[in-house]
Amino acid sequence: MGSIVASLFGLLLGTLASGVWIGIALLTTAISLALLFTHLPVDKLFPQYIYNILTTPDLVALPLFILMGEFLFRTRLSRSLFSGLAPWAGLLPGRLLHVNIVGCSIFAAISGSSAATTQVVGRMTLRELLDRGYSPDIAIGSLAGAGTLGFLIPPSTVMIMYGVLANESVLRLFTAGFLPGMLLAAVFGAFIMIRTTMRPDLVPESERAMRHMPFGERVAALRDLAPALFLILCVLGSMYGGLATPSEAAALGVLGAFAVSLSQGSLGLKELRDVIFGAVQTCSVIGIIILGASVLGNITSTLGIPAAVANVVTEWNLPPVLLIAALIGLYLVLGTALEGFSMIATTLPVVLPLVEAAGFDKVWFGIFMVLVVEMAQITPPVAFNFVVIQNITGKSTGYIARVTFPFLAIMIAFVITLALFPGIVSFLPNLLLG
Repeated sequence: MGSIVASLFGLLLGTLASGVWIGIALLTTAISLALLFTHLPVDKLFPQYIYNILTTPDLVALPLFILMGEFLFRTRLSRSLFSGLAPWAGLLPGRLLHVNIVGCSIFAAISGSSAATTQVVGRMTLRELLDRGYSPDIAIGSLAGAGTLGFLIPPSTVMIMYGVLANESVLRLFTAGFLPGMLLAAVFGAFIMIRTTMRPDLVPESERAMRHMPFGERVAALRDLAPALFLILCVLGSMYGGLATPSEAAALGVLGAFAVSLSQGSLGLKELRDVIFGAVQTCSVIGIIILGASVLGNITSTLGIPAAVANVVTEWNLPPVLLIAALIGLYLVLGTALEGFSMIATTLPVVLPLVEAAGFDKVWFGIFMVLVVEMAQITPPVAFNFVVIQNITGKSTGYIARVTFPFLAIMIAFVITLALFPGIVSFLPNLLLG
């Protein structure tokens, strides 16, 4: 078994080091292991693997949510979010900094993408906050941290990928992610209130007058949230109202995003072409990763690698929380070199049996994986949220990493809390789905 495990890591690291795509590296490793250590008819078996994986019903939702995100990226949704939220955020310590948190939470419930959430919300909020005199440190840091909510609050493209690879219900994962997502957003908001109370200079003096805005103006501003609420109703409302499956809800979301784009006058022929090309490119890359990870998972299971590793770790008799702490450390290291989808694809076949042996179920671990993928979004040098914010602000990666660190620390503490109290994850699925 030792030689098989060594061959697995050697082949995978070697192909990754050669610079090929992650999905191709996973497929190459899987085929090589099958040829070296099994007598499987690879030429006949692999086409069947490919067909079974790529025709998984839950996977249909993934390209639809990606297409919806491409439509929303080209709308004026960020402007309407800011206009609708600003009057209410002005009531809290930290004022308009909370627009980053709440805006990202709302857009996360529409797009399912962390990078898209950061981009759409950041395009409007950062410019407004910096022009008004807010400290760039906390304005940029809060956006980078809150942008990660795009993967945790359903719908989520990462959850769909995990559900397919782990053979777990996508609807159950979506339901499990809602409460942790809202709690994490609330913790981010609480941190901003505490931080700005301790350091009043982070918020310009002129903004404190927002507390005295007439109530009628606050109510009138809610009209600007109508497009976002309409899309949330299309996606989440149809799912939890029992009207649609996740895939059908994703299709409704695409239609809703198309309607919003048309109503805002932001969808011409050029924009439509960009939407189609962007969605096809993203789906192709993610599809190859999912395919490679699934095939590699099947081969490693056939060879008994996950079970052997699980037995070894079980013999160490680690407390569950210590195992989770070790996994957090592992994924923080991996997050410096791999993006989120690749982290899940390369590690899930081996790590999932360990976590199940420690007493955690697959739904809980799915939320854990989403959170560590979110951490990878703000862990340099491969940090996609940083790239988005760099394009908006021109700030260096080192600066963005420094101002984002408090939010990364909050996320680490939050994951440990979920490990100590797993009922936070299971409460809603058990209540709503049984």
